[in-house]
Amino acid sequence: MKVVAIGGGHGTAVTLRALRSLNCDITAIVSVADDGGSTGVLRDALNIAGVGDIRKCLVALAAAEKPWERFFEFRFGDDTAQHHALGNLFLAAAIDSQPSLENAVVEVGRLLDICGQVLPASKEGVSLEAETEAGFVRGQAAITKSTGVRKIRTVPVGVSATDAGLDAIQLADFVVLGPGSLFTSVLAACVVPGLSEAIAQSPAKCVWIANLQGLDPESRGLGLIEQYAALVLHGIRVDSVIVHNANEGGSEIPGVGLISADVAGINAKVHDPVKLAHVLRQLMAN
Repeated sequence: MKVVAIGGGHGTAVTLRALRSLNCDITAIVSVADDGGSTGVLRDALNIAGVGDIRKCLVALAAAEKPWERFFEFRFGDDTAQHHALGNLFLAAAIDSQPSLENAVVEVGRLLDICGQVLPASKEGVSLEAETEAGFVRGQAAITKSTGVRKIRTVPVGVSATDAGLDAIQLADFVVLGPGSLFTSVLAACVVPGLSEAIAQSPAKCVWIANLQGLDPESRGLGLIEQYAALVLHGIRVDSVIVHNANEGGSEIPGVGLISADVAGINAKVHDPVKLAHVLRQLMAN
């Protein structure tokens, strides 16, 4: 079973942890548009792609018997290293020493002995630009604080998806989107030119994992149906959606299979990878 997971950091990392227990062939296609915190500092200083979401997804698939997760997620606690995560610095060094962003990510994945492959959503670093009710907003961090987001795109417009990512989507049995911030995580990856078209043309079933709760202010006021409409507006085809059984379980989207199940973690803020794996296993078996 070939599965492609598309999105950003925390949410897609949970999906990857769920998928790795299902014995499937995993490809993660991850946004490199993040520009906040340690990642933003490195982007400004070194003129590189955003590496924070890539780091989280590499760690999620790293060899379990090795201490890579602890090392890569270690964050320096003083101003000397500007509170960077060690994994971000490592990825920055890899980007500097490799011929392309994709090569750098793949090489770090080999070092971590990851289960599957992690690919950047675009061949180069990109920024996000959003059309909102109040006008245009540039940058992922700024968009997360915006309300009334209507549509987003990546800039510069000439950047395209990697060939390996497009090939993986065409060969996939399932494409899994999310969970994560609708505009700055899920769609941040999907709107890279070529990706939404590849999903539309792929024979794979496309599964969207809806968030457990609304993310203010970015998607304030958007229920399940409105979020689905935003995906469609950006050219994304969805065949099934997984929702937590306490979240809008009665909502219906014509032509889309609604799977209502308990997928929440203990704090009800993030998905539980074990529960999510159980639902995905049943979905794939059917």
